[in-house]
Amino acid sequence: MKLTILGGGGFRVPLVYGALLGDRAEGRVTRVVLHDLDAARLSAVTRVLAEQASQVPDAPQVTATTDLDEALRGADFVFSAIRVGGLEGRANDERVALAQGVLGQETVGAGGIAYGLRTVPVAVDIARRVAKLAPDAWVINFTNPAGLVTEAMSRHLGNRVIGICDSPVGLGRRIARVLGANPREAFIDYVGLNHLGWVRGLRVAGRDELPRLLADTELLGSFEEGKLFGPEWLQSLGAVPNEYLHYYYYNREAVLSYSQAEKTRGAFLRDQQARFYEEMKRTDASALSVWDRTRAEREATYMSENRETAGAGERDADDLSGGYEKVALALMRAIARDERTTLILNVRNHGTLSALDADAVIEVPCLVDANGAHPVAVAPLPDHATGLVCAVKAVEREVLSAAESGSRATAVKAFALHPLVDSVNVARRLVEGYTEVHPGLAYLG
Repeated sequence: MKLTILGGGGFRVPLVYGALLGDRAEGRVTRVVLHDLDAARLSAVTRVLAEQASQVPDAPQVTATTDLDEALRGADFVFSAIRVGGLEGRANDERVALAQGVLGQETVGAGGIAYGLRTVPVAVDIARRVAKLAPDAWVINFTNPAGLVTEAMSRHLGNRVIGICDSPVGLGRRIARVLGANPREAFIDYVGLNHLGWVRGLRVAGRDELPRLLADTELLGSFEEGKLFGPEWLQSLGAVPNEYLHYYYYNREAVLSYSQAEKTRGAFLRDQQARFYEEMKRTDASALSVWDRTRAEREATYMSENRETAGAGERDADDLSGGYEKVALALMRAIARDERTTLILNVRNHGTLSALDADAVIEVPCLVDANGAHPVAVAPLPDHATGLVCAVKAVEREVLSAAESGSRATAVKAFALHPLVDSVNVARRLVEGYTEVHPGLAYLG
């Protein structure tokens, strides 16, 4: 089976390949094709993968190419993990937004809109090429903003594109752990959009254990989200939000913390990965050791400003292992082998949330089989959550419209309608600022 990874020179690709190395079952991936626009980054990542495979018999063959059509032809699965504009673009997203006093995080608020506006046209081109060159392939989208990009691609690939994120899985795992339950045996009642969802229940053997957690203040304060949001707020909500909702519920504090940070997250990762790829030019260095060291530092500093704002301290060791690659491999295996499973994924709504239309991409538990991912029936969200989901989905639709039409006015509308952008004038200045620093936004007329 052939797996194509778009963004194959990306830093997290070894996580995916490491997971593939552990798969010895029939029908496994035997060929991996890495595609990237940057040949030097491809070379660096290929070295890491070669060291990973050095002690593994019959490891999947790895090839690399800068030719997109070549990479796509004959693919059974395509992992899309591109970053349009690179980490320099992410750093600029943060900087331009903070200059206007609003959040510049890469998937939330102004930063997420800017990232979406320059990513959607590229993602749509990829979707069209997949439809032409590999019409039977399944596309698993890692590219952020994951829900928005998945919806853009779904307009050309239908249900054959599925978005993934490890945040809900990690959240469910943490809740199960503090309740003394086995995460593999728990059903996580999680509903929302990507980076905008809530756990409303965690059922083990048919019993919802979440009320027991919400009633215990000490237990609530013992894990990542409890520290981040505070037990009182979780009890008020009657649910446990995805960590990214900290940007909404504590927006002023988050913006202040980001503004006072020595470096934004994007700038930190830009500089860190520049050092990694520079170090990889040394042929005497162990590529895998350099990558491992860099990854550990990256994971330990994840959402550090938010944790500092909340007084949450350092991340727990159990939360430093990533996880999105495990979700992707579980999804791929379920489809390829008809190994039925339940995963939280970004898929078309198909009537799951009555407040949104059928084609809106949402993030919910799905039953996965050889025919793809099928969202399970869920109870409606409470009004406060429905309002937020509908507002952000409306913004995503304006981003898609702007990307399709090239309308600058529609781009301004997208920014102005977002709950974390509080002024039409700020929205206009954001569009001006972003078009100045991003060549990929030159299409906005």
